[in-house]
Amino acid sequence: MITLYDCATAPSPRRARIFLAEKGVKYDCKQVDLRTGEQLGPEFRAINPRCAVPALVTESGDVICENVAIASYIEEIHPEPPLMGSTAIERAQVLEWNWRCEFEGLSAIAEILRNTSPHMKGRAMTGARNVEQVPEFGARGKERLGYFYEDLNERLEKSAFIAGDFYSLADITALVAVDFSAWVKSSPDACLKALAKWHKEVSARPSSKS
Repeated sequence: MITLYDCATAPSPRRARIFLAEKGVKYDCKQVDLRTGEQLGPEFRAINPRCAVPALVTESGDVICENVAIASYIEEIHPEPPLMGSTAIERAQVLEWNWRCEFEGLSAIAEILRNTSPHMKGRAMTGARNVEQVPEFGARGKERLGYFYEDLNERLEKSAFIAGDFYSLADITALVAVDFSAWVKSSPDACLKALAKWHKEVSARPSSKS
């Protein structure tokens, strides 16, 4: 059985949990307490030297430490239901929109949280190295996030799901981003109707509770 190193309260491993739930893949779950810095200790460093979750250990003992890599691996060995597209162009669209949801959405939220939270002092970047906060980046993150919501709403006015007419990895990433944004009091404005409708629908999927 595969093993997922997880933190129940963190957004990044939630993406992996939702993906695995959609696939119906069983796994052993090991919690890593980010609040106490367990990810920085020698035991977890031996699993992932970047000191970040998620980390997935395959049945053969290989370790995969990034969400897109984990999704690609699981998609390859459990192709149904397809969550990364069924054709070349669908796969390209999923990867394109997933990247946008990561860079324009999740990273903007992380920019706000890590540069403004007193609990993140000296930890403004994920990883093994300490990086000091730049408070101005918090304001920039809020501006970036607002633009992301506008672009996502425009996309969803034309498309049932983010990468097309099918639920995909891009929807998982966007769902986690929208939910995570509540942590920094920057949820989407209610006037973004298409985004609100999509969020309600994807939140109703059983996997979203993962």
